[in-house]
Formats: sequence, C-alpha cells, structure tokens
Amino acid sequence: MQMEIVIAGFGGQGVLFAGTVLARAAMIKKFHVTWFPSYGPEMRGGTANCTVIIADDEIGSPIERHPYGVIALNLPSWDKYESQVVSNGILIVNSSLINRDIRRNDIKTFLIPASEIAEHIADRRLTNMVALGAFLAKTQILPLDAVQQAFKFTLPKRHHKLLMANIQALDEGYNIETQLAQGI
Repeated sequence: MQMEIVIAGFGGQGVLFAGTVLARAAMIKKFHVTWFPSYGPEMRGGTANCTVIIADDEIGSPIERHPYGVIALNLPSWDKYESQVVSNGILIVNSSLINRDIRRNDIKTFLIPASEIAEHIADRRLTNMVALGAFLAKTQILPLDAVQQAFKFTLPKRHHKLLMANIQALDEGYNIETQLAQGI
C-alpha cells in the first residue's frame, strides 16, 4: 500500500502543520513516511503545500505528480491540483472559499464547508483539521486516534492549550456527514 496526499492552500492556513500531523500519525502506526513542504516567500497569504506519502514499504521519492488524495483549502489550490489527482482518487475541497463547479467526474470530490465548521467550533484557523478529518474519514488511511495522538508530538508545548480544539475540529471533519445533515 502507498498513498500520496497533497495538502494545499494559502500560507497561514496550517497546511504544513496538517501535513506534519498526518506524517507523525503514520509514523506512530509504523508506516514509512515522507513529508515534503513547498511554500512561497510570504509568511501569510502566499502559496503553501506539502506532500505526504504513507506506505508499508520504502518510498522511492518524496515527490508525486499525480497524488491519490488532495486537500485543497482554497480555490487556487483546487484549480492547480484537481487535474493532477489520479483517476478514482479523492479530492477534499474547502467549499467555504470556492465559487466554481467540479470539473472532473472520474475522481471522488467532496465539498466540505471546513471554514464554517471551524468557526462554529471556535476558530477559523482550525479549517485545516476539519478538512484533514474529512480526508481520514473518506480514505481510512489512518485511525483517528493515531492522528489525535500525533498532536501531542506536533504542537509545541506552549500551544498545548489548543490541543482539545484541534482534536474537536478533526473529529467534526471526520463526522462531516452528520455536520452537513445538521445544516452547519
């Protein structure tokens, strides 16, 4: 098994953090992992993405041009990566920041109002965790508890006060069908 995941958005959306949490969770479950970040020179507002590859055997390259899964947190990321997802792959899109229709019908695209759900929980900065939770629910690549455990190793101690909010956002994203049925 090998799964390639790209998480993309603007700088400041927690793209690299989400990828780090995913990679650490895979390490907790004893998978082989690569995490490859890419970002513009701007601190916030520039482009940011990372590629995480999870496999049960050695990984040949940390770069993947046609990933199985993409989490797009903004419209430019959706525009860039929609065409790159492999056929039958998964695309999670933050529909809170999107204003166009789905262009491909050979992939599974899920429009998730991640920003609205994050605001409903506590803070728009949790959008990344809502989207990651939805991705985990759709792929079942890792158990939710491994990702929750990874927070403890990923969040700096000075930010451990945010641990429960991140876990709640991940859980809300994981249970997205319930959230959508409730009209959130």
